[in-house]
Amino acid sequence: MIAKNIKYLRELKGQTQETFADNMKVTRSRIGSYEEGRSAPTIEFLISLSDYFKIPIDILLRNDLTKAENTSFIEVGNKRILFPIMVDEDNENLIEVVPIKATAGYLAGYDDPEYIEHLQKIKLPFLPTGKHRAFPIKGDSMLPMKDGSYVVGRFIEDRRDITSGKTYVLITLNDGMVYKRVYNQIEENGTLRLVSDNATYEPYEVPIDEVLELWEFTCSINTQEYDEQDLKISSIITMFNSLGVELKALEKMMR
Repeated sequence: MIAKNIKYLRELKGQTQETFADNMKVTRSRIGSYEEGRSAPTIEFLISLSDYFKIPIDILLRNDLTKAENTSFIEVGNKRILFPIMVDEDNENLIEVVPIKATAGYLAGYDDPEYIEHLQKIKLPFLPTGKHRAFPIKGDSMLPMKDGSYVVGRFIEDRRDITSGKTYVLITLNDGMVYKRVYNQIEENGTLRLVSDNATYEPYEVPIDEVLELWEFTCSINTQEYDEQDLKISSIITMFNSLGVELKALEKMMR
């Protein structure tokens, strides 16, 4: 496994064995020996390899990285790295699904490669490029999104890519997993304003430092059929939300 991974990562960098050996401060023959499986890498080399590619040693040793479409591992902070985009035998993207019963477990295991590896996976070929994951939705705060539905989100690495008014699944330090409409206030006061589409829930702010993961809405999977009453309630909520915005705008004009 490690022999294949060393060769694969080197080739993705577009480096010859000689160039890679210079970067790793070892001889070219040593790189060749590792890649051909004639000798096992030393712990010192593995540490250097991990630092060079910013990939945890356990991933290098236990996962066949040649099965990944690319090595766009995503670093959050100094340590947390997500798996790359995985593909099946037909070279189509696979996304992990966080089951409803495992929501609490995800909060404890989101940074554990072994936990993520064992999540069930599905194939949605219409998704745009990027790293995607499916999350269960609880409650009625984002009507008409029903309790038990799934939101498929694209991982947002750079907080500057947050677009105010779009919906996101957030993994937060104190509030756990939430799905909300997000308004970017990072430059103003270092927070995100989280708003429910159901106006009976009050908006609140969360410091950006407490946001562990951020996934932008890509699509949803409904597990229950909408009935006429649901759609009527959703329309009423939307109408009142719009009315509230218009009243606030009118109030500002009259000042």
